Amino acid sequence: MTDPLGDIIGDYRAFAAQQSDRLLDRGIDITAYSLSHLAVRVPEWDQYVRVRTMLERHAVANRENFWNGRPISLIVPAEPIEVLDGKTVGLIELIPPVHQRVYKMGLEHLGVVVGDTFDTFVDVHKPVLTGQQFQGPTSTPDPVYILFEDFTHVKFYRLSLRASVEIDGGAFEDGFHHVDGWVPQQLVTATGPNPLPR
Repeated sequence: MTDPLGDIIGDYRAFAAQQSDRLLDRGIDITAYSLSHLAVRVPEWDQYVRVRTMLERHAVANRENFWNGRPISLIVPAEPIEVLDGKTVGLIELIPPVHQRVYKMGLEHLGVVVGDTFDTFVDVHKPVLTGQQFQGPTSTPDPVYILFEDFTHVKFYRLSLRASVEIDGGAFEDGFHHVDGWVPQQLVTATGPNPLPR
């Protein structure tokens, strides 16, 4: 049986299972929670465009928008992705460079929807959480996360990423909506401007 999405982004079933097992080792069982999304990172802008195009062949929508000064794709597969014994993921977040720190390329994080118990979840699991990601003034609330030794993450949300985006921007429309006119930037450091990979 062919798996075109797996061929593009990697073995997402193994990735979700690995992250779930790592969470169990830290006392977090995600069996009762729904999943928000899978995030995939690529190191170069040209690769981002290529992977975006390939994913869109198996999708019904892409709402590409700006985040941290660069486009990010939120891609809705034509069929939800099945992982973890029947749980489904209905969104792929495709993230291009620039990166603020070291991140894992390829499958990089799994989003978990904690729901209305989010505040209690944070209080109970604070000893094993790595931090909180501040996503802007309308985040509902900002997700918390665990960073693993291989630079992959699991992020925990009150609402799914899609639901949070729809609060601000309305429902996802079918079709592929890309930002226009963006050019990969130069990274300016203490030693001068360094062109980013294209």
